[in-house]
Amino acid sequence: MNINILSAAPNLYSTQRIMEAATKRKHTVSIINHTKCDIVIEKKNPCIYYRGKKIENVDAVIPRIGASVTFYGTAVVRQFEMMRCFTTTESMALVRSRDKLRSLQILSRAGLGLPKTIFTNYSKNVAGIIEQVGGAPVIIKLLEGTQGIGVILAETNKAAESVIEAFNNLQARVIVQEFIKEAGGADIRAIVIDGRVIGAMKRQGKEGEFRSNLHRGGSAEVIELTDEEETAAIKAAKAMGLSIAGVDMLQSSRGPLILEVNSSPGLEGIEKATGIDVAREIIKFIERSI
Repeated sequence: MNINILSAAPNLYSTQRIMEAATKRKHTVSIINHTKCDIVIEKKNPCIYYRGKKIENVDAVIPRIGASVTFYGTAVVRQFEMMRCFTTTESMALVRSRDKLRSLQILSRAGLGLPKTIFTNYSKNVAGIIEQVGGAPVIIKLLEGTQGIGVILAETNKAAESVIEAFNNLQARVIVQEFIKEAGGADIRAIVIDGRVIGAMKRQGKEGEFRSNLHRGGSAEVIELTDEEETAAIKAAKAMGLSIAGVDMLQSSRGPLILEVNSSPGLEGIEKATGIDVAREIIKFIERSI
């Protein structure tokens, strides 16, 4: 098969691993920088030009779209869909997953456990918002933030009020979430491919850090999910319409709580923590689907 990986960073671990896995399974692979594509929209012959050359005879596309180029990246994925190419992540699912607020509403509608979350239109009643999520400590998240950037833990009501008011004055959209103390600065990342969990790890934030992102100094270890956690991860990916997803969850006294569903999960952390060849599973999923 002729497979295209859409990635603006060809040297990234995840991109390289997917390319390696596809080559090993005797497929032809190209890395296409989606930010350098030109889209031609017409009735009978929609097409894409890459560096002046028309892209043709593509069987499958693996989008690895960075958050900062979501708008153009999804337009390129949508164009491949119009060209009747199989994509491992549909353009609509990609758009949904990048909108934190919309994602939370979709997951809530699907009946999944979530940390209590408040979103307002720059409300002046800041004290009331904090009270609604159970008082300090609270988590304040920028809607546009990724990889743990723009996530703040406010340990007192006064600190929370100051942060929310500052963001409101800057016209920056934030959500306010309850702090799940029993999670102890750890979360779970489950990788779901084609409706089943193929691997999971527990990420622990470094001492004094409530964010467990690995590139912020967190550590990871392999974990066996409970039935409840596994079901939640699969259900979350399905609700978001994602065939490949990294589902982030917190362990709480009321069961697993979904934090986020990532449509382009990094492979390095999960592969090194679990020893599972996630890249190969992605290629096998394409082989089953075409």
